[in-house]
Amino acid sequence: MSMIADFYGGKSILITGATGFLGKVLMEKLFRTSPDLRVIYILVRPKAGQTLQQRVFQILNSKLFEKVKEVCPNVHEKIRAISADLNQNDFAISMQDMQELLSYTDIIFHCAATVRFDDHLRHAVQLNVTATQQLLLMASQMPNLKAFIHISTAFSNCNLKHIDEVIYPCPVEPKKIIDSMEWLDDAIIDEITPKLIGDRPNTYTYTKALGEMVVQQESGKLNLAIIRPSIVGATWQEPFPGWVDNVNGPTGLIVAAGKGFLRSIRATPMAVADLIPADIVVNLTLAVGWYTAVHRPKSTLIYHCTSGNLNPCNWGKMGIQVLATFEKIPLERAFRRPKADFTTNNVTTQYWNAVSHRAPAIIYDFYLRLTGRKPRMTKLMNRLLRTLSMLEYFINRSWEWSTYNTEMLMSKLSPEDQRVFNFDVRQLNWLEYIENYVLGVKKYLLKEDMAGIPEAKQHLKRLRNIHYLFNTALFLIAWRLLIARSQVARNVWFFIVSFCYKFLSYFRASSTLKV
Repeated sequence: MSMIADFYGGKSILITGATGFLGKVLMEKLFRTSPDLRVIYILVRPKAGQTLQQRVFQILNSKLFEKVKEVCPNVHEKIRAISADLNQNDFAISMQDMQELLSYTDIIFHCAATVRFDDHLRHAVQLNVTATQQLLLMASQMPNLKAFIHISTAFSNCNLKHIDEVIYPCPVEPKKIIDSMEWLDDAIIDEITPKLIGDRPNTYTYTKALGEMVVQQESGKLNLAIIRPSIVGATWQEPFPGWVDNVNGPTGLIVAAGKGFLRSIRATPMAVADLIPADIVVNLTLAVGWYTAVHRPKSTLIYHCTSGNLNPCNWGKMGIQVLATFEKIPLERAFRRPKADFTTNNVTTQYWNAVSHRAPAIIYDFYLRLTGRKPRMTKLMNRLLRTLSMLEYFINRSWEWSTYNTEMLMSKLSPEDQRVFNFDVRQLNWLEYIENYVLGVKKYLLKEDMAGIPEAKQHLKRLRNIHYLFNTALFLIAWRLLIARSQVARNVWFFIVSFCYKFLSYFRASSTLKV
């Protein structure tokens, strides 16, 4: 019998960010392992043209919840959607709904956040800091609350090389940042943002660090814990391998490469790709919720959910595995573009990549204009290159995260709980995981027909040949223009031709003498 699964039985659980990738996997696992839980409250932002019930139906109707419906047929009755907007004071929750939440909530899993790296500081502070502060205030008024679990990120302190399971202070107090966002105009905020975030790469990592400080400062008598996952990817094992439903992080790179939008990235091959499957994060989250509520640690514990220190896989190895998987499970192509190569980080490669990415996009858009259609390839390519530029910080560096608390928790679990709520990343086989990841992107995200794999493989071979021809033609054109404009280039060219002619002449003469 699983102690963790038994603990969540009969509980009322509040999940923020339940409509996001991680939130949905968390809900699925809860319903599948503890079908006798009382209710899961989810905060849902009103959406034009859709009722709350329609949004819940859309979530439950996905492939992800197929197994849940077998063990919990009345799952739709156990989800209580509450209209809420984290951008508003008190989340714009009605008095009646607020009273229900305050009276019955046993566990809070705070997963909601903006994960956009280039988000405006005002919006990032509101969702990642102010919303956390308001949720803690709500939690302090819940008489039955047993645990508050805050999902942060392992990169909240990415300005450090070695990161321990502690909360690091920021130079400016969160309350001062929150107050200033209320009266400063956007122009001033844009001007001071680089100074505020300092040596962090973006507003996301900065505001997640502020959110952790808020949790520490305003915890009061609450039983709190913080989980710091690294780069969250597709599921490893549960409810089935490779499930993913968004294009964030590495998923976007896989889609872009598989669709032919992306042929190379500037990455340090030996840098650790600290990817962590979503189901490992969820298993750790549920184990932490149980441990925090039952054992009531004296202080707020931080749990790192990372792979680099226990089962590392660098970007070079991961790139090779992704490309090798494309040979087995190619993605159907939306445009006729060759697939990606993973390259080293240098200025020449950067310049060549910019040309080889944008030139085909411009040509394709010209073709679309001629056929009377709206050009879109250049816009998509610019968006992709902008995303890549924001990811460069993370794919060219490695970090060391201590995992003492995570390993301690693993030792506290019974053998049954270690099996049902497995978060031991050392058991992960990267080759199998990446293959299932690409397969999952094809099957669950892009919804492509698996019967078309043989034909897609032949198409890949044709596209590879087109890629080589395009690059060869581009090189010859560039070299011809260089020869026409530079005497030095002409001299080099004549020297190469002369050398090759003499070498062939010598080879022929040697062959004649041997005969």
